[in-house]
Amino acid sequence: MGLFVGKRNKRQRVRTEPQLFADTDRSRVPDAKRQKRRRSLLGRLIRFFFVLGFWGTVVGCLGFAYIWFSLDARGLLQIPEREPGIMMLASDGTVLSEQGAFFGDTARLSELPDYVPNAVIAIEDHRFRSHYGVDPLGLARAITRNVMAGHMVQGGSTLTQQLAKNLFLTPEKTVRRKAQEAVLAIWLESKFTKDEILQLYLNRVYFAPNANGIEQAAHVFFNKPAAELSIMEAATLAGMLKAPTTYNPTTHPEASAARASLVVDAMVRENFITAEEGQASIVAPSSVVSSDYIPAKQYAVDWIAEQLPLLVKSYDQSIVIETTIDPVIQNNAEKSLRKRLQESGKKLGVSEGAVVVLDTTGAVTAMVGGRSYKKSQYNRVTKAKRQPGSAFKPFVYLTAFQDGYRPDSVEIDEPIRYGNWAPQNYKNKYQGPVTLENAFAQSINTIAAKLAQAVGPENVALTAERLGIMSPLGHDASIALGTSEVTPLELTAAFVPFANGGKAVQPYVVRRITTRGGKVLYERGGDGLGQVVADHELGEMNQLFRAVVQHGTATKAQFGDFDIGGKTGTSQDYRDAWFVGFTPYMVTGVWMGNDDNSPTKNVTGGSLPTLVWRDVMEPAHDGLIPSALPGYVEPAVAEVQAEDPIVVSEAVSPLQETDDSIMAQPEPKKKKKKYLFDFIFGKN
Repeated sequence: MGLFVGKRNKRQRVRTEPQLFADTDRSRVPDAKRQKRRRSLLGRLIRFFFVLGFWGTVVGCLGFAYIWFSLDARGLLQIPEREPGIMMLASDGTVLSEQGAFFGDTARLSELPDYVPNAVIAIEDHRFRSHYGVDPLGLARAITRNVMAGHMVQGGSTLTQQLAKNLFLTPEKTVRRKAQEAVLAIWLESKFTKDEILQLYLNRVYFAPNANGIEQAAHVFFNKPAAELSIMEAATLAGMLKAPTTYNPTTHPEASAARASLVVDAMVRENFITAEEGQASIVAPSSVVSSDYIPAKQYAVDWIAEQLPLLVKSYDQSIVIETTIDPVIQNNAEKSLRKRLQESGKKLGVSEGAVVVLDTTGAVTAMVGGRSYKKSQYNRVTKAKRQPGSAFKPFVYLTAFQDGYRPDSVEIDEPIRYGNWAPQNYKNKYQGPVTLENAFAQSINTIAAKLAQAVGPENVALTAERLGIMSPLGHDASIALGTSEVTPLELTAAFVPFANGGKAVQPYVVRRITTRGGKVLYERGGDGLGQVVADHELGEMNQLFRAVVQHGTATKAQFGDFDIGGKTGTSQDYRDAWFVGFTPYMVTGVWMGNDDNSPTKNVTGGSLPTLVWRDVMEPAHDGLIPSALPGYVEPAVAEVQAEDPIVVSEAVSPLQETDDSIMAQPEPKKKKKKYLFDFIFGKN
């Protein structure tokens, strides 16, 4: 039994040992297979990605080549020239306006503080100096964030890609366009240095209307050149690039400031500025030009731009436009209008105004088309047609003088009616017998209506047109009270003959246009449209104009020892208030009212408009020598014996009612030539 047992045990041992080894071997086989499978899978993955990379590279190269040659065939592989620029110069040679790129890419990178371009790099493409046009890391990060957010939150375009888009491509968002953008970016990187690309970008990028490029943006938003921008100002402009409207510092100051702070933080993070510099710039923020302010000279600039196609048909290089605008007079006119409206406009129910200044040749030296160009680009000087009221009466009186009347002719101020029209005086007051000089000075409506009816409304219209009124005019008696609408520019221009010796003028603002190289494309010629007022009639009219300022409705216009003439005007229900006045040197017209034609609160031409006129004209005459207005008059017998009631009563005008038919139409008295200056001051 023991043997049996022993044998069994032996057999068992014999059977058991191989079994154990067998079990051991079987346990190792699966591990080896797994390792082989693992190695096989890894190999397949490596081979897959290798093949994928290979064919991806092939496809990419083919796609790149296809896009490259298609772009080359379209002529896109060259930097497009910027459109010719326009530089407008004021009368003193200073820059009035600059549009486009007059000198090409005006901002030079070498002339800018380092933090100006670095602000853009920090917030838009902080790896700009290291990538080759396309930034794979930035692109992958943008894709990941956009996928996680479920919508577009970040773009992957580099500065070079943005430049390529700005220079060559449309703003459409398609795969094809993005591919073209990438190809063009690589081409730009191969052709230009990083600094050249950055300079191109800064000069071509859009910030706002009339602000393409860093130089224009600096002037628009901070009224300074780009080379003088502070860190915070540079950060503000760089922050606008993501969304120019959203981060506009004038219209959205809070959003702009928050974005600028992010730019400053990015600049610190990239070691472009120190933390101390960043903190100092945030604590002392920039001063942005007021959101409601664009200089009023822009009204003149727009007017010049409208005329340009008529003066120069075409040009293929930058041009210089020499204008007649006087910067000092222009600034004073703008300041006065804004100041007077700010002080009294709300109280008096007047919200708008216009000012235009012409010299005696018709040159426009100042033009303010409204209270705020930012709020309204509508140029009231050239486009607003309003009723001139009594400011139209000079054409009535001039027609009467041409028909034989004199300043000392007497008319009866009394209630009158012509058909259904019954003109009334200011406050319904009537003075009885009054000379034409006093009637004009006090702006008596009945006398003007009588004169217009006597000489013929159609003749009054012809006189106004001869002096420069171009708007259609009515041919009924109401024309005497300025019921036909005119623009401030044409009315003011029609007063110029009274200041320059009787010559009509065509208002102008452009003296000469040349190419940047000096070739003359246009030059104004001629001195006027000819004599339209005879010398003796001119003297009689200026006697009336002078009376308006000395003892009539515009006494507030007086300044210094200057000989001043003018006429106020107030339309029905106080809707329009005018004063057009002049000296031998210049003529200024002022209109005030409301765009919706609503009545003001009793604003007359002798109030606010006259004050604005004096604000403009008094400093404009600094250094000028006082001289007499042109024209002459002969001594007026009736005026010398004005205290004798018999003489006054016998001074009958053609309009006075009488049974004597001869007296109803007396012959004009023979005029003896005598200069107005000598008559006034008693010189022989």
